[in-house]
Amino acid sequence: MQVCNQTFTPEIIERIQGFIDSDPAISRTRLSFEVCRWLDWRSPNGKLKGMSCRVALLRLHERGLIILPKAREKPPRRSKQVSQHSSYIEELSSIDCNLDDIRPLEVIKIENNKEASYVWDSLMDRYHYLGSGPLCGAQIRYLIHSERYGYLGGFAFSAAAWRLEVRDHFIGWDEASIKRHLDQVVCNSRFLILPQVKVKNLASYVLSLCIKRLPNDWYDLYGIEPVLLETFVEQSRFKGTCYQASNWIYVGTTKGRGRQDKENNYGLSIKDVYVYPLRANFQEVLCDGFQGLSPTRREPVDWAEEEFGGVNLGDERRSKRLMTIARDFYANPKANIPQACESRAKTKAAYRFFDDTRHTMAKILSPHYQSTLNRVGREKIVLAVQDTTTLNYSAHPLTENLGPINNKEDTLIGLILHDTMAFSLDGTPLGLLDVQCWARPPEEAGKRKISYKLPIEEKESNKWLESIRAQAEIQKQCPDTMIVNVSDRESDIYEMFSLALNEPDGPQLLVRARYNRTIVNEQNLLWDHVSKQKLSGICHIQVPRKKNKPSRQARLEIRFSKVTLKPPTNKPRLKQLTLWAILAEETDPPDDVEPLKWMLLTTCEIDTFEQATEKLDWYCGRWGIEIYHRTLKSGCKIEERQLGNADRIEACLAIDMVVAWRIYHLTKLGRETPNVPCTAFFEDAEWKALVAYKTQNPIPPDKPPTLREATRMVASLGGFLGRKGDGKPGTKTLWLGLQRLDDLTAMWKTCISILAPDFLIRPP
Repeated sequence: MQVCNQTFTPEIIERIQGFIDSDPAISRTRLSFEVCRWLDWRSPNGKLKGMSCRVALLRLHERGLIILPKAREKPPRRSKQVSQHSSYIEELSSIDCNLDDIRPLEVIKIENNKEASYVWDSLMDRYHYLGSGPLCGAQIRYLIHSERYGYLGGFAFSAAAWRLEVRDHFIGWDEASIKRHLDQVVCNSRFLILPQVKVKNLASYVLSLCIKRLPNDWYDLYGIEPVLLETFVEQSRFKGTCYQASNWIYVGTTKGRGRQDKENNYGLSIKDVYVYPLRANFQEVLCDGFQGLSPTRREPVDWAEEEFGGVNLGDERRSKRLMTIARDFYANPKANIPQACESRAKTKAAYRFFDDTRHTMAKILSPHYQSTLNRVGREKIVLAVQDTTTLNYSAHPLTENLGPINNKEDTLIGLILHDTMAFSLDGTPLGLLDVQCWARPPEEAGKRKISYKLPIEEKESNKWLESIRAQAEIQKQCPDTMIVNVSDRESDIYEMFSLALNEPDGPQLLVRARYNRTIVNEQNLLWDHVSKQKLSGICHIQVPRKKNKPSRQARLEIRFSKVTLKPPTNKPRLKQLTLWAILAEETDPPDDVEPLKWMLLTTCEIDTFEQATEKLDWYCGRWGIEIYHRTLKSGCKIEERQLGNADRIEACLAIDMVVAWRIYHLTKLGRETPNVPCTAFFEDAEWKALVAYKTQNPIPPDKPPTLREATRMVASLGGFLGRKGDGKPGTKTLWLGLQRLDDLTAMWKTCISILAPDFLIRPP
């Protein structure tokens, strides 16, 4: 018989009862430890599992298999000792500052320190809606301490929930795997920042500090290495913003039942469930060797299910609606919502979907992030390109919650979009890694001149640092992949380099310099210093077409040097930075073209000309995100969405962004892997309808065309002529062609269902 994952044979049960009969006054605690010794029932750290054994004995007693001695009455609970910090807790005044002002911060583990334990209990009992406990099973508690302000809050981590449908589905657990590996999942059961503390980014910052030390602390205490963290966010109280900012993954919601709800009363509030993998191969570990996403889920039927199939919006019907909307948008990317949905019923369903405030951008993009992570993990080097673009909705002035999108006070309103796209070294977009979207408050228009006085956490420039933090979390989950952040001159921010260098296992940086910074121990500034280095070599790069200027090849002289930079004079608290600088200057440019002159700063070591030119090639990969933004705006017409308020636009934008990535991905895949069968990207009916239209033969061939042939056929529907000097199809002709292909496929299926229905049956 299995009880609490331990086998109790009839002989063991008989021995337990005999031991009780021989000493009827024995305490249940002593009995449990005796049974643990008989069974050698121990934790991985060698300690007897007395608590688990007491639970098992109680269950045997309830089943009538043994008769336990009467439980002893507990002595009255003594009141907690008054802490010397009680007055501090009562009198703590409001703290309203930036993150740097309360540093250094420390996460203090509560061990055998009664004083710290009393402080933690006092904080939780006074300020946390769940109080100080009791906590379930194995547990660790922490206090958040500022050297300047004292205690600011606390954490608790404890045993994971025994049964949690959305978590178990996400991991891919079956019953046997749950029993074997549940102790490797740890629950963040308390998280408190005192309400008097109003510091932007504090919650996500201290959460990351705590996560860094938790695995070692948990292993030291229990001999078990945690693989996954989980937490619950009560929907009626919180939005889970700090977990989203720290790259926890939303996996769904609870059903409103607790551990004691044996009568299925569903009396508890609904909570959002977030998880955080501590290892990239968490599913392989927790599922005994499985590799990949959601092992219990069947193979996705198409791209929409692959990118959105893991979403959990609280109802399976909402998840299916999301995938339907994505397919409709992809089939007709330039159409408005009624045109894309094609029917009144589907249009109304789409508008209801966007009107639901639970369908946030973060939740919709969560499964796509996971799919991107899987693709990133298969590459040796990935370029994480981040950039900002504005979305202009001035044509729809009645849309609520928009803001100014220019630095000057004018009439342009809309949203700011800052996204990070992962690219392989050959330029294939692997998917989005991070998306930030917001509306500027109207009062911030025209305040750029005074923004330099503000700390980085209060500036829009913090978007670059947030993306680096997201990349750092992905880097932890993909240790065999080197992630390189690539960004333009706007991201030349001293704090961003400082953040990256403080994370030795985080992403590398490659940034085009904007400022002529001071070199340590030298009279020269950055540009002068590098320009005086000896010529390393000459390289050529292809500069893409820009507006009315054609594509051209630029000849660049390369110089590089290791440099140590001083912090800005208005930021003396920051430390010196040691980086590598690459100067690329164009020689002999065309008469009507401004020559290229790039200064690149990188955390990657540069010792040779080949390494310098490699980094230059990586920086040229940044142009890919500009193509993506053009596809997003021109191909998916996101600036023409009329949805009434910014929240609905963001939900719609999340789908449009994945659709735009899909179109761009198809463009690059057709170039990089031209000879694979087109069935890798096109559905059966799509390629058959395409070939039938191009060959004027309704009967499809036995062998599908290659991906290159199919993409060129689709592009020809969008106006691509395929002449000798036309090059390869671009995203514009592809999205126009896809729009026509959807109509062709519908007509072909209608005709063939009457003339030759057997052709609609997909071959095995």
